[in-house]
Amino acid sequence: MNTTLIKGATLVNEGRQYVADVLIKNGFIEKIGQNIAAAGAAEINAEGLHLLPGMIDDQVHFREPGLTHKADIFTESMAAVAGGITSFMEMPNTVPNTLTQELLNEKYSIAAETSLANYSFYMGASNDNLDEVLRTDPKMVCGIKVFMGSSTGNMLVDNEKTLEHIFSQAPMLVATHCEDELTIRKNLAAFSAQYGEALTIDMHPLIRSAEACYRSSSLAVGLARQYGTRLHILHISTAREVALFDAGIPLHEKRITAEACVHHLWFSDADYAEKGNFIKWNPAVKTAADRSGILQGLLDGHIDVVATDHAPHTLDEKNQPYLQAPSGGPLVQHALSALLELYHQNKMTLEQVVEKSAHNVATCFNLDRRGFIREGYWADLVLADLNDPIRVTRANTLYKCGWSPFEGQTFQSAIIYTFVSGNMAYHKGKFTTSETGMRLQFNR
Repeated sequence: MNTTLIKGATLVNEGRQYVADVLIKNGFIEKIGQNIAAAGAAEINAEGLHLLPGMIDDQVHFREPGLTHKADIFTESMAAVAGGITSFMEMPNTVPNTLTQELLNEKYSIAAETSLANYSFYMGASNDNLDEVLRTDPKMVCGIKVFMGSSTGNMLVDNEKTLEHIFSQAPMLVATHCEDELTIRKNLAAFSAQYGEALTIDMHPLIRSAEACYRSSSLAVGLARQYGTRLHILHISTAREVALFDAGIPLHEKRITAEACVHHLWFSDADYAEKGNFIKWNPAVKTAADRSGILQGLLDGHIDVVATDHAPHTLDEKNQPYLQAPSGGPLVQHALSALLELYHQNKMTLEQVVEKSAHNVATCFNLDRRGFIREGYWADLVLADLNDPIRVTRANTLYKCGWSPFEGQTFQSAIIYTFVSGNMAYHKGKFTTSETGMRLQFNR
């Protein structure tokens, strides 16, 4: 692999900022310091740019196999590296659902050939595949995914005994989607009785309500405390849920952690009038008070990491009436830019952006030598210009689905370079497709 010398960047890492050179060799960060010289290295003048650890996205849906009319691993990993995401962890609700070790390994084989970013894939749980779940290798797989709310195919886990077995026997991190299905069904029946077919998108957060989220999240936390499970609850969408999690404890000591998603930090129910189904997610985007509560929980340590829940659908699918339009939207290309925008709005510091999008994800998942700018670590790095405004349009959107919920938004920061395991995967709109990312490994 080539040797690259980054000169004069402002590093944002482990709670501080400072100017330094970084030498990348054979995929790793070989040296960090002042006035580094390296004969034959490709040199990048990074004066005025900020060097960040690449964002590690612990929740994406890249739709391959089976749903590749929406997205695939190549196209979405390309969008990810353009947005400064160097590693992703992908969900099992593809077609077929990833409910066997054989199907899990098939996804790894696809990514080895096509992914421009580093990758891992969750093993899916159902009501009847416990034996397969327990065969999952903790050192080579990011986690076990449990849908404690409706999902694609046979992936709703609503059997109490199955949940008890998973929480008591899982050999690794269990990640949960928490929405109480019975509450949602009751709410939908009540709204349908009143409005018939005239249901509209603004009713989405009332049907998939805050109560549905809290009931399910509190159940998961209760089970984890009972059985000592390593639990990670995904996409917290209400202020009330924040109190379920502990703050003030070192992250590496936590057994129960939580994630916030970019869209729940950015949008509120006031945005449904303009954005409609394009901000329809499960769990739903809720009130401005919920948005503020989630951000505060992220900053004070109740919520540990930030992710995307990138889940693309086609324009035709999203343009259907509310009930028929699927939930989810594409976010990986603009997630880090959105977080940097929160910095420009004085809502987060750069150090907090890095902590929640990289450091804490690596710690939470026990990633091997990633998520920090350290000598001896993999060179997963992003050079960003914090003063290079870019307006999001369909023309500059890279997702296979061809749209973004951020269309019309101008972000103040631009991603200039992205390095994936030492490879310059992206530079100013150009990609290196001859090198693929690496399978993530975990120190468990």
